[in-house]
Amino acid sequence: MNVAAASGISRASGPPGGANREAAGLAVSLENLVYTIGGNRILDGLSGTIVQGEFVTILGPNGAGKSTLLKLLLGLLKPDSGSVRVFGKQPRRGNSDIGYVPQHHVLEIDNALRAQDVVGFGLDGNRWGIALPSRQRGQRIERALADVSARHLKNEPIGHLSGGEQQRILIAQALISNPRMLLLDEPFSNLDLAHEREIVGQISRLARERNITVLLVSHDINPLLTVTNRVLFLSNGRAALGLPDEVINSQTLSRLYNAPVEVARLSGRIFVLGVEI
Repeated sequence: MNVAAASGISRASGPPGGANREAAGLAVSLENLVYTIGGNRILDGLSGTIVQGEFVTILGPNGAGKSTLLKLLLGLLKPDSGSVRVFGKQPRRGNSDIGYVPQHHVLEIDNALRAQDVVGFGLDGNRWGIALPSRQRGQRIERALADVSARHLKNEPIGHLSGGEQQRILIAQALISNPRMLLLDEPFSNLDLAHEREIVGQISRLARERNITVLLVSHDINPLLTVTNRVLFLSNGRAALGLPDEVINSQTLSRLYNAPVEVARLSGRIFVLGVEI
């Protein structure tokens, strides 16, 4: 199923600044993508494209394939059939063009490991042995910490940091390779509203400044409405891709869920009634 055709998307819904989608470079291209778990087609014929510089929020219920899609883009999983392309190539493990922040969990690890050590893993965490210190490596760690306003945390034991602080460190780790794409899997889990807004602002600013493509998995579109270019909604193997208003409406979500869904808007916020996202 082609996601664009499925959701009645306007071709004008594209990257920031109203750029022409056909003129922009493709960051992600999916064609008839199928992925099955336990006999259940989580992704069933998913097709669509995302251009460089877009900020795409991925929504859907638990088990809809949101995290699975990110892992396919990372080369951690292989599709049953269909095509996946990232910057025109097949996905591969350890691609430095992609920064990845997995689902957040509290880092309760050896207190001797400092925040700057965790950030440094983004440069050499896939290598054997201990990384040798160098001026260039230290500068890159400093810059990544500065990107998320966390330079003051660099010598703090990672296990002593709050959930919001740890999440900033993980985002810095994803940014240290200067990626062209950033994949974030529910980065707001366990964060309060203030930290959530702070992280949204930081990610959005960096994406605009560096033309980074962002794919962010979330259960709530509201914190992201002002920064999202398009929404990819997954449910029951079906998908819709488009502007938030084109996708998050009663007609489209009722089709995706195969059940009646009501969408209400109040004071600039979107509420989905009858199902869980």
